[in-house]
Amino acid sequence: MSVITCVEDLRLLARRRVPRMFYDYADSGSWTEGTYRANEQDFRSILLRQRVAVNVEQRSVRSSMLGADVAMPVALAPTGLTGMQHADGEILAARAAEAFGVPFTLSTMSICSIEDVAAHTRAPFWFQLYVMRDRGFIERLIERARAANCSALMLTLDLQILGQRHKDLKNGLSAPPKPTLRNLLNLATKPRWVLGMAGTRRRTFGNIVGHASGVDDLSSLSAWTSQQFDPTLNWKDVEWIKRRWDGKLIVKGVMDAEDARLAADCGADALVVSNHGGRQLDGAPSSIAALPPIVDAVGSRMEVWMDGGVRSGQDVFKALALGARGTLIGRAFLYGLGALGEAGVTRCLQILRNELDLTMAFCGLSDVTRVDRRVLL
Repeated sequence: MSVITCVEDLRLLARRRVPRMFYDYADSGSWTEGTYRANEQDFRSILLRQRVAVNVEQRSVRSSMLGADVAMPVALAPTGLTGMQHADGEILAARAAEAFGVPFTLSTMSICSIEDVAAHTRAPFWFQLYVMRDRGFIERLIERARAANCSALMLTLDLQILGQRHKDLKNGLSAPPKPTLRNLLNLATKPRWVLGMAGTRRRTFGNIVGHASGVDDLSSLSAWTSQQFDPTLNWKDVEWIKRRWDGKLIVKGVMDAEDARLAADCGADALVVSNHGGRQLDGAPSSIAALPPIVDAVGSRMEVWMDGGVRSGQDVFKALALGARGTLIGRAFLYGLGALGEAGVTRCLQILRNELDLTMAFCGLSDVTRVDRRVLL
């Protein structure tokens, strides 16, 4: 593929270059994948109001998220196993985000550790936290994020239990992949990926192995994760984490206006309208459909962002028009990473910025911070 003009081009290239189990992990949903598909499809029904004869020569897509200046209102979402899409994936994605001028969020379930990413970047990044039964481990994670100068904590609320993801179950997802005949045959067709992995020591969950009590190797990790995600998570835990962190707190995974009000009451600074990319409750609405009532409920009390289905700058524009102050991308940057490494993440961000800029111009605006519902039909 010689010319990459859109995120779909990156997706097709990533599908060729990334082993099946890790490509499927990134590019699939739960159950029937209905919500996963709706996240993208529902953007298409939102129509834009084209304007003409408006001076749009001087345009800016710069904005702010949590009070920090950003090159555009887009952040890289926390994604597990990013370092399995490409060797040292989290480090590469963080570097690309830093150079471009947008926030990067590191997942608890990353391959590269908090300390690894901090050692290879200069700009503060955000850290995403899952609540585990082992509260001592959670406290240590928070302290590690503070020591790494993370500028915000992102608490994911919608993964107390794991959605049923058929492809992951059928593929026997593991990090690194188990040496089964099926996996070995598939890896034989991915020489670039294999060569990259051969050159790194980062092949398992860097934030957990060697840090969590009783997790010293791969054989104990699987048992630990199945036991540790905490179904008792509630709003008192959110308040406890807010006090413990004592910094900017983002809550992610809210799809209901009442839950949004409870999040605001807990002192969260920002909220991400998200259905976990359609990977948890299949049959939930798309994130873009859930956005407007949540903005109406709490938009005056906190920053409301969204993720899920964002594959273009037009999608970013539409989310802003419906009241979001920012957006997060997960799959879009993973496609770029799997396709071309750090350069692919940069290319993804360039594509989104260009599409956002052009869409804004066609709608008669020159400042992205002035996008609102008036640009929609």
